[in-house]
Amino acid sequence: MSFVEYGDTIKDGDTAIVFLGHESMFPVKVQHGTVTQTKYGVIRHSTDLIGKKYGSKVTCSKGGWVFILHPTPELWTMNLPHRTQILYSTDISIITMMLELKPGSIVCESGTGSGSLSHALIRTVAPTGHLYTVEFHQQRAEKAREEFREHGVEHLVTVTNQDVCKNGFGVSKIADAVFLDIPSPWEAIGHAKSALKAEGGRICSFSPCIEQVQRTCLAMEEYGFTEINTLEILLRVYNVRTISLQIPDLGKAAEDNSGTGFDSSNPSHQGSPCANLQQGTVQFKSGVPLREVVGHTGYLTFATKS
Repeated sequence: MSFVEYGDTIKDGDTAIVFLGHESMFPVKVQHGTVTQTKYGVIRHSTDLIGKKYGSKVTCSKGGWVFILHPTPELWTMNLPHRTQILYSTDISIITMMLELKPGSIVCESGTGSGSLSHALIRTVAPTGHLYTVEFHQQRAEKAREEFREHGVEHLVTVTNQDVCKNGFGVSKIADAVFLDIPSPWEAIGHAKSALKAEGGRICSFSPCIEQVQRTCLAMEEYGFTEINTLEILLRVYNVRTISLQIPDLGKAAEDNSGTGFDSSNPSHQGSPCANLQQGTVQFKSGVPLREVVGHTGYLTFATKS
C-alpha cells in the first residue's frame, strides 16, 4: 500500500479507511489477528480485511456494514491524528496550484506538523520529485517519519528535525518551491531564498494573523522577491434539499382554477402543480447554505524569486 501507488488488495500492514458515512470514517492499520470495533459491530482483520479488495463492502458482527477505502491525501486530511492545527483541502488546492507544482518538482516545507499538506505535496511531485520537510519539534518529526514509512512514501520525502529560522532547510539552490507554516516566517525568508533554484522559484507563507503577513511581505521585498500577493480562501458549502414555499394569494388564481373544472379530490390530480396551488405551497429542489460556515483559516502569501 502506498499513498501514491494504488493497489487493489488489502494487505497486512496497510493503512485503510473505514467508511461508515460521509460524516463518519476513521483510519485503521490492518494487522493479522486484530479486531476493530465500530457501532455496527466488530471487524476482524484476518477474515474481513486481508485479501479483500479496496472498496469492498464488509459486514460487521452486528449485521451492519462498512466500506473499506484505499487511503488518499484527501481522505488522510479528513482522518489523520491531529498533532497540530492542519491545512485542509481548500487551502491545499490553491497552494499546489499557485506554487506551480508538478511531477518531478523539488519542494521544501516547514513545519511538517501533522503531515496533512505533506501527503498532498508528495502525491503531486511523485514519482520523480522530492519533498524536504523541516519540523522543529523532535517527537513530531519522528512521528511524521514513521507515518511516511508506513504509507510507502519514505523514498519521496526527507524529514529533518531542526529550527528552519536558524539552520534553514539543509539544501541549496535546488527547490522549485518553498512553503512556510511557522510562527515567524519572516525569519526564514533568507533561508528560503537560498534553498530555491537560481530564478523563478515560488514561495508561499501561511499565517493566521495579518500582522504576520505584513512582516513577511516586508522581508520578501527586502530579499528581492517579486509578484508578492496575499489572498484568503473562504469556503461556503451548500446542501441540496427539498424545500416548501407558500404560494402568494393573488386573488384571481382561485377563480381561474374553478373555471377550468379542476377537482382536487380526484386522485389523478393530486400530484399536479395545480394541487400544490390549491394547498398553498409548492416544493422544489434548492441549494441551502449551512447555518454554521467555516470562516477565516489563514492568509496565503505568494511570491516569486527574481
